[in-house]
Amino acid sequence: MPHTQSPGREPTLSVFDAVVILVGIVVGIGIFRTPSLVAAHVESEAAFIAVWVAGGAVTLVGALCYAELAAAHPHAGGEYHFLSRAYGRPVAMLFGWARGTVIQTGAIAGVAFVLGDYAAHALPAGPHGPALYAALAVIVLTGVNVAGTFQGKTLQIAVTILEIAAILAIIAFGLSGTATPPVPPAETAPAQAAGLGMAMIFVLLTYGGWNEASYLTGELRDAQRSIPRVLLAGTAFIVALYVLVNLALLMVLGLEGLRASPAVAADMMQRVAGPAGAGLVTAAIVVAAVSTLNATIFTGARTCAAMAEDITVLARLGRWSGRGRTPANGLLAQGAIALALVGLGAVTQDGFRAMVDYTAPVFWAFLLLVGIALFVLRRREPRRVLPYRVPLYPLTPLLFCLTCLYMLHASIAYTGMGALAGLAVVAAGTPLLLFRRREEREPAATLPAGKAALSRPTR
Repeated sequence: MPHTQSPGREPTLSVFDAVVILVGIVVGIGIFRTPSLVAAHVESEAAFIAVWVAGGAVTLVGALCYAELAAAHPHAGGEYHFLSRAYGRPVAMLFGWARGTVIQTGAIAGVAFVLGDYAAHALPAGPHGPALYAALAVIVLTGVNVAGTFQGKTLQIAVTILEIAAILAIIAFGLSGTATPPVPPAETAPAQAAGLGMAMIFVLLTYGGWNEASYLTGELRDAQRSIPRVLLAGTAFIVALYVLVNLALLMVLGLEGLRASPAVAADMMQRVAGPAGAGLVTAAIVVAAVSTLNATIFTGARTCAAMAEDITVLARLGRWSGRGRTPANGLLAQGAIALALVGLGAVTQDGFRAMVDYTAPVFWAFLLLVGIALFVLRRREPRRVLPYRVPLYPLTPLLFCLTCLYMLHASIAYTGMGALAGLAVVAAGTPLLLFRRREEREPAATLPAGKAALSRPTR
């Protein structure tokens, strides 16, 4: 039978709520870790700022593409729904499996490891302290989101506001402080032609997560008009924030100082504000990790619930809690898989790096398919009224697809055995295709008003 809206799946998020969740996902731990890595692969201060601006431009291009897809096809399944309409349910189901077992759960485990590292530094708990704190964070924040959408979004708003306030303080101190004498140049090898490419890999990793907004359209009020505003306003704010942060870091530490520092924000604040400033940064990193982890848990279970509606053996995961208006079963399943990955990461040398290797190739492969889906859906549904059209079509989505292709190549070339493990887990999900539902017609509720007659069955 055709799908129907699950109980409790009602529009409860405003544009402000969605922008806060989006900012909370993207503005996380990366901005405190990657500037030194980026500085090591550029030749000048101008190039350092330029790659952050270029990364922001690429992010905005991706947001423009997603704005068209999400406005035309609003659904709590987000990318799962786009892939289903473009390529058929088998591809979408494989993506749902990949997201639930590799992409999203790996990201949750990775962020939890960073949070665990800082928590163990402040309150040691033995050799496995970081993993224990990581597991505890996953359990607690999953519980908050199972309690209800209201609880999850309220926590997100609180931690994101604290996080942004701390980052703005860092920007203010950096831009108004007096730069210290430049650090003597380190002995480094001449910059290679691939240097800018590597710098962009780290920059785009830091900008990652903006696509999560597509999973909010099933719960966003007036989604077709609101989602473009969410994507464009959220990404523009993030780009401005990141460029200003890096400009502040550069003004105080200089390019060589950035290259030599493993903790750039803490070192900058130590120079301009003393120990109290370094303490502020440590607190900001913890808040950033909580913010990213909570937002990633919030959006991740939406795909699990959407996939469960199409696979008979996973039907229970698709049930939404009418009381909490949240995909409770999907959240619990997601939390269990993330905990298993935390356990696996605990036996590696670096749990965070292991999770990056595990997720990167799978993430960029499916993001490339989403970009191509925009072309497919434009061609297949020429009569569909689009609430929002990506500007400069087809150049804009073509640029997005080329970027995804390059990142896919880079993620395979520069990752280790973890990448192969992620790909193997995706392949292991193919037997689930045997249990897909036969009725695959899209529900009229997800189409623009009055356009149900234009729906086509997916393949």
